[in-house]
Amino acid sequence: MITLLTDFGTADYFVGAMKGVILSVNREEKIIDITHEIPPHDIRAGAFTLLAVYETFPPQTVHVAVVDPGVGSSRRPILVTSCNYLFVGPDNGLFSYVCEREKEVRVFHLTNDKYFRAPVSHTFHGRDIFAPAAAAVASGVAPTMLGEQITDYVLLPPIRPVRGRDGTLAASIIHIDRFGNCITNITRPDLADKAFARTSRLVVNGNEIRSFRQYFAEGADPSEELFAIWGSAGFLEIAAHCRSAAQMLNADRGDSVLVKSAL
Repeated sequence: MITLLTDFGTADYFVGAMKGVILSVNREEKIIDITHEIPPHDIRAGAFTLLAVYETFPPQTVHVAVVDPGVGSSRRPILVTSCNYLFVGPDNGLFSYVCEREKEVRVFHLTNDKYFRAPVSHTFHGRDIFAPAAAAVASGVAPTMLGEQITDYVLLPPIRPVRGRDGTLAASIIHIDRFGNCITNITRPDLADKAFARTSRLVVNGNEIRSFRQYFAEGADPSEELFAIWGSAGFLEIAAHCRSAAQMLNADRGDSVLVKSAL
């Protein structure tokens, strides 16, 4: 199985061309679209979306991710392998978050043009390198046949929050979804539910969030306040019932989120 995640949209021929190349290698290959609506050139949004979804697929799925503002430049095309999954795309940090989570990660620089589509366009590596390489790997070609292993691949800053000496957890907003929910990089091991609900508060852009909910409509008046909730991707989110928390907080991705002990 091969999945596709890109910033290509669906109005142009790009996604269809990638699928055509994959099927030209193996007509029986199953291709699943994750999304093609990653904001253009937004590597961090692509990295988060891939992290949130890749483990829902069966082991040995090949995930092709293409958010590639450096296409045609010196940035390398790569294949990432782990215990359970494979990833194909540009070496620009797009696979950073899955590399943090996965075990036994190995990265290969794709150099064997035997497995590329000819001629290779300088503007469409998704079609000419990533799609045929993914099809080859899904068909059983060993990663070592596609290129040499490398260790100097590009990584984004670690996604994990940092705990200060005073116990304050310094986190950040790593994604804002279409509903305006602010997804932080805080996971359950960072913060126990009961400890948060009873003894902690979140501080974002000078606003304090003290309420913790198990579901969006919880409470007598669910729309009256901002609250924190464990989201489906496993991260703590700041939300508001039927309203945009991002607008209420005037928040953007990258904004600081501090978790402090309640006074």
